[in-house]
Amino acid sequence: MKPTFSSFHSLHSPLFHPLISRHRRPRCPRMDSSSPPHHHSNQNKTKIIVTMGATGCGKSRLSVDLATHFPHSQIINSDKMQLYNGLDITTNKIPLHERKGFPHFLLGDLDTIDADVSPSQFRSAAGLTIANIVSRGNLPLLVGGSNSFIHALLVETFDPQVDVFTGPDSVSHLLRYDCCFLWVDVAWSVLSDYLCERVDEMLESGMLEELAQFYDPTKVGVRVGLRKAIGVPEFDEYFRKYPPWESEENGRVPKEGCDQARKEVYEEAVRLIKDNTCILAKRQIGKIMRLRKAGWDLKRLDATATFRAMMMKKKKNKSSSPASSDLEWRDIWEREVMEPSVKAVRRFLQ
Repeated sequence: MKPTFSSFHSLHSPLFHPLISRHRRPRCPRMDSSSPPHHHSNQNKTKIIVTMGATGCGKSRLSVDLATHFPHSQIINSDKMQLYNGLDITTNKIPLHERKGFPHFLLGDLDTIDADVSPSQFRSAAGLTIANIVSRGNLPLLVGGSNSFIHALLVETFDPQVDVFTGPDSVSHLLRYDCCFLWVDVAWSVLSDYLCERVDEMLESGMLEELAQFYDPTKVGVRVGLRKAIGVPEFDEYFRKYPPWESEENGRVPKEGCDQARKEVYEEAVRLIKDNTCILAKRQIGKIMRLRKAGWDLKRLDATATFRAMMMKKKKNKSSSPASSDLEWRDIWEREVMEPSVKAVRRFLQ
C-alpha cells in the first residue's frame, strides 16, 4: 500500500505545509502532484542548502545552528523514518525545544505508519515544499540521512525503477537545484563508539517505554513504514516473551537484581540495535561516497574532534571527576564545523 494525499494528514494536523510565518501554515501540496519545473542554468535554479552525513553525526544540530545565522531558513527533513508521527525517541527526532523556533517540514507529519513512502513521493512532496518556502522569500535547508531520498529530490531526471546505489547505473551529476552541500563526517572509530553510547542514552530517556506502547503482537514480523525503524524489530522477541501489558516492569529498563532471563533477552535486543545502527551508518557513508565520486560537490566538515570531546565530557561526568562543562566540545564544533559551514553558505548565497 502506498500512502495517498488523504492518508498523509489528519483533520487536526495539516501535512507537508511550508509556513507562511512561524505561526500559520498555508495549504499543503499533494504527494502525487508533479514537481515544479527548474531551469538548467545554475543562475536561474532555486538555491538550497543540503546537510548530509551518517546517522548521529550532528546534522540536525548543524541545520538549526545555520538557521540562527541565516534567519530566513526553513528546515526540511529528509530522514524517511522521521517522516512518520510517533516513536520520537526511537527515530531520534530533534526535540521541539532544540529547534529554536525554526520551522521544520516533513518531520513527524505522516500519520499512516503502516505504509512506505517511495523516493518518488518524497521528490514530489519535498519539491513542492521547497517551492512554497522560496515563494515566501525564505531559504530551504534540507537535512537528513536518507540519501536515496536526497538523490531522488535533487537529480534533474529521476527514474524510480533504477536504484543507482545498488546497481551498475551511475549517479547523475545534473541537479535541478543549485545546491550547497555540507557533509558532516566523523572518523568511524569515534562515530561507532558514539552511536553505541547514544543507544544507551535513548533507552535511559524512555525508548523502551515508547516501544512498549507501540508494540502490537499482530504486527510482529511486519516490516513496513514506521515498523522498519531500528528498535522496533529488535525488541519484538523481548516483548513476545515479556508482554508490556502483563507487567509494567516489562516496559522498563531492567535494574540490578531483576529477573536474569529477562535481562539477557533485553541485552540481546540492545546489542542488535547497536549493531544495526552501525550497519546503517556504514551504508549511509557508502552512499555519500558514491554521490561524491559522481561529481556532487560535497564540502566535508570533520566533526571528529567535537565528538571525541563530547564523549570525554560524558565519561568525566559519569566518573568521580568534577563535572565537565559543554564549553570545550561546543568551542570545537563552532571552530571546526560551524564557522566553515557559515562561510561556505555565505559564499554560495552571494
